Amino acid sequence: MTEPSQAFLIRDGVVMLGAAIGSVLVFRRLGLGATLGYLVAGAVIGPQGLGLIGGAEAKLGIAELGIVLLLFLVGLELHPNRLWRLRRDIFGLGLVQVVTCGLAIAGVIFATTGFSLAASLALGLPLALSSTAQVLPMLQSAGRLNTPAGERAFSVLLFQDLSLIPLITIIATLSRTPPVPGAPPGWLLGLYTVGAIVGLVLAGRFILNPLFRLVGNMGERELFVAAGLFTVLAAAAVMEMLHLSTALGAFVAGVMLADSPYRHELEADVEPFRTILLGLFFLAVGMLLDLGVIMERPLFVIAMAAAVVATKTVVMFGIARMFGVPTRPALSFGLLLSQGGEFAFVLFAQASGALLIAPEAASLFGAIVTLSMATTPFLMMFSRRFLTPPPSQEDRPGPDGSISPAAIIVGYGRFGQTVAQMLLAAGVRVSLIDRRVEQIDVAQKFDVKVFYGDGTRIDLLRNAGAADAQAILFCVDGNGLDKAQLQPILEAFPKAAILVRAYDRLHMMSLSKLDLAGAVRELFESAVLLGRETLDRLGFSPENIEMIETEYRRRDGLRLEAQIASGDVTVKREMMFSADRSLDLSTEPEAEQNHGTR
Repeated sequence: MTEPSQAFLIRDGVVMLGAAIGSVLVFRRLGLGATLGYLVAGAVIGPQGLGLIGGAEAKLGIAELGIVLLLFLVGLELHPNRLWRLRRDIFGLGLVQVVTCGLAIAGVIFATTGFSLAASLALGLPLALSSTAQVLPMLQSAGRLNTPAGERAFSVLLFQDLSLIPLITIIATLSRTPPVPGAPPGWLLGLYTVGAIVGLVLAGRFILNPLFRLVGNMGERELFVAAGLFTVLAAAAVMEMLHLSTALGAFVAGVMLADSPYRHELEADVEPFRTILLGLFFLAVGMLLDLGVIMERPLFVIAMAAAVVATKTVVMFGIARMFGVPTRPALSFGLLLSQGGEFAFVLFAQASGALLIAPEAASLFGAIVTLSMATTPFLMMFSRRFLTPPPSQEDRPGPDGSISPAAIIVGYGRFGQTVAQMLLAAGVRVSLIDRRVEQIDVAQKFDVKVFYGDGTRIDLLRNAGAADAQAILFCVDGNGLDKAQLQPILEAFPKAAILVRAYDRLHMMSLSKLDLAGAVRELFESAVLLGRETLDRLGFSPENIEMIETEYRRRDGLRLEAQIASGDVTVKREMMFSADRSLDLSTEPEAEQNHGTR
C-alpha cells in the first residue's frame, strides 16, 4: 500500500470520521440536522480552520459518488403510479418554483452586488434549490411527511433534484472556458444524451432485470450489493465516456428499476453507501470554504442569507397561493423550503470551473447557503407553533411509493397468498415481500406486485413503508424466524401490529416471550377442518362434531399455556386424546374454558 493511501485511511480517515460523528451528534441534539454538522465539521478540520487535513479537492471528487447514488435513489422513487399521482405538484409547482425563485434571486444578486448577468444567473439558479437532505428528515421526524403539506414539499424537492441536470447544462452553456480538445459539439452531445438514455432503458429491460433475477436466485446478499453498485457505477461510467453527466446516468438507472421487484432491496443496500459518501461530500465542501474571505465580509454573508430566505419565502408563498393552497399552509411551505440546498455547492463548483465566478465568490456563497440552512430549524419551530393547520386538515395518504400500505406481508407462498387475498377483499392496502425469485415471477403472471428482499431487514421494511403501516405479517415457511430477528422489528415499528405464522408448537413456545399482536400455527386450522370433514364422512352428527372440536380446542389451549409457562413440551400430556382416552359422546363435555393461544 502506498504512503498516500495509508495517510488517507489512517490519519485523514480517522480525523474526518471522528469530526463527522462528533459534529452530527451535537447538531442533531440541537435539532439543526446532520448536513449542517458535516459542513461545520469540514470547515473546522480543513485547511482554513485547524488545518488537520488537506486535499479537499481530491476528496470532493471521490465524495461526488454520493451525489451519483442520491440521484439513483431518486430515480428509484419515480415509478409511473407515483409520477402520475403527483404530476401536478412535481411538474407544475416544482417547475414554477425553480424558475421563479432562481430568476428572483439572480435579480437580487445582480442589483446589489455588481456581478455580471451570467455570474448572477450562475449563483441565483442554484440558490433556488432547497435541501432535500435537511427537509425530508425534518418532515419525517415531525410526522408531517404524510400530510398534504409534506407531500407538496416532497414533490417540489423531487423536481429540484431532477433540475440539477438542466442547471448544469445551463452553466456549461454560459461557460467562459475554452472548449476541451476532442470534446464533441453541443448538437452531438444532445444526440449522445438521447442515445444513452435509450440504451440504458433497453439495458435495464434486457440485462439488469435478468441479472438481478439470477443474483436473487443465488441468495447471496453481498453479491446483490455488488450488483446494485455495479449498476449505478456502470451507468455513470457510460455517461462519463460520452462527456455527459454521471448523475444523469445514475438517475436513468434508478428510473429503469423503479418498477422492478428488486427496488426495495436495492434501496436498502445502496442507502448506506449514499449516506456515507454524501456525508463525506459535505465534509469536503466545508473544507473548501474560505473562512478568511467570509470573515472579511461577515455582514454581506448575513445580509445575503437573509435576502435568500426572504425572497424564497415570499415567492413560494405567492406560487402556492396561485396553486390554491390556503394562506397558512402556503406560508409554512415557503418557510420550509426557504434555505439553500446541497446541490448549490455542486453548481457553484461548476460555475467556478466555467470561469463564471471566482473561487472566493464560491466560498462566500457557500457560506450563505450554510447560514440559510441554519435558519431552517428555527423557522420550522415558528411554523409549527403559529402556522400549522389542525391535524384533521392534514389527513391524507403520503408520498412514499404509489401507495402507503396499511399492511406488509412478508412471504408470499401458499399461506401468505391466502392472507393477502382476505386483506385485499376488505380493501386493505397491502405491500408484498418475498425473497424467492420464482415466486415473484409467478405472481407477476397474475398481475400481483411482489418485491424482492429479506423482510426481516429493518432498512428494507422501512423502505416498504413499515413506519406508517398498521400491521406487519410474517408468513414465511419454516421455524427460522426467531426472537432475535423479531425483537428489533418490534422496537423499530411500535405502531405496527406484528403477526407471525408459527411452524409448530415448539416454534409457538419460542415466540411466546415476544409482544406479538398474534401468532398462528400454520396447519392448525386446516387440520381441524380436515378432522371435521372426516368425522362428517364417518357419520357423526353435527352436534357431536361441534362438541369434539370445542373440547379439543379447549384441551389444546390449556396444554399450550402450561407448556409456555414451564418451557416443557411434555407437560399436560395426559390431556391428549388417545385410544384409551376419548370423549364420551353420550354426555355433555366439560364446561368450555379459556381456549388459550392457538
